Amino acid sequence: MHYNNIPIDWNKVHGVIDAAETVMLTTHENPDGDGLGSESGLYYHLNEEGKDVRIINYSPLPTEYEYLNEDSIFESYDESIHDSWLKNVDLVIIFDVGDYVRIRTLVHPIERYGLKTMNIDHHPHTNDDIFQHNLVDLSAAATGCMVYDYLNVARDKPVEKNSLLGIYTAVMTDTGCFRYSNTDNKCHEIAIQCLNSGIETHKIYQHIYENSTRSRMKLMGEFLSNLTYELDGSFAWFIITLDMMEKANAKKTDVEGFSDMVRTISGVEVALMIFEQDSSSCRINFRSKGKYIVNGIAKTLGGGGHAFAAGALIEGTLNDITKKAVNATKSSIQNQMNGLLT
Repeated sequence: MHYNNIPIDWNKVHGVIDAAETVMLTTHENPDGDGLGSESGLYYHLNEEGKDVRIINYSPLPTEYEYLNEDSIFESYDESIHDSWLKNVDLVIIFDVGDYVRIRTLVHPIERYGLKTMNIDHHPHTNDDIFQHNLVDLSAAATGCMVYDYLNVARDKPVEKNSLLGIYTAVMTDTGCFRYSNTDNKCHEIAIQCLNSGIETHKIYQHIYENSTRSRMKLMGEFLSNLTYELDGSFAWFIITLDMMEKANAKKTDVEGFSDMVRTISGVEVALMIFEQDSSSCRINFRSKGKYIVNGIAKTLGGGGHAFAAGALIEGTLNDITKKAVNATKSSIQNQMNGLLT
């Protein structure tokens, strides 16, 4: 069953999910609100249906999303603990992954035991992806919107509050708190339903966005004082090094949202973060206000993503990657200025 950016028949999807008795839910490494919220949104429905369902991720749950875990539903993969259960799983549902390899070591049990996979995502995917069931909707503001669509088909009763909590988290975070251009009527309809169910949406905002660590603030101060502006200020880029992380006593989760922050600067159309992962690789992250498309740049560097939010993981030294990423971005923006590409 493949719906790669064509209308999805959620009744057929329901037939596949409903036939599975044992289901694993997972998302990409360094999970965000969309992946985690989508997992949580579907978990409570499947649990209510009597399925043997577990959420098993490669990465631990970020502290700002602990409010989703009151029932201890999130687990971090451990082969010695999980494989005895995983080998009997009927269906693995992977959310918001962008690329199959981003579930990291969870690839191994899926392939070892020949598990059936279902991808639910709003990122572009090629037609040669390995998923048995590939559900891609590029028009969806968040993967959580797709989970919402599914639940409205799969359920006779209204969506439960616990599921809506996850779905609201997904939609709020992937629309930049309903500020981004991907915010549509459905996003607001979901928000209204969540409010009507008694979800205190302001508290979700506080958990995620008003809960910065002192380490994050220290790191923020350093990179903001060393921003580089190019192309008359329309392009701004910065580097987060391992040394900066160590000095600030920061964690990887502390850098989330930095690119979005730089994009808010007046005159900046494209923001680029180069985040040193180790001595031989960096993660790069692009954000655009909408004038320039950035996923094409990410694709040339081995990554991908949305038109205005994309990234990649690149092998090489920090200096080499910085030159490559900055030059590629400048070239792309200049070409777009001249109408040479979209």
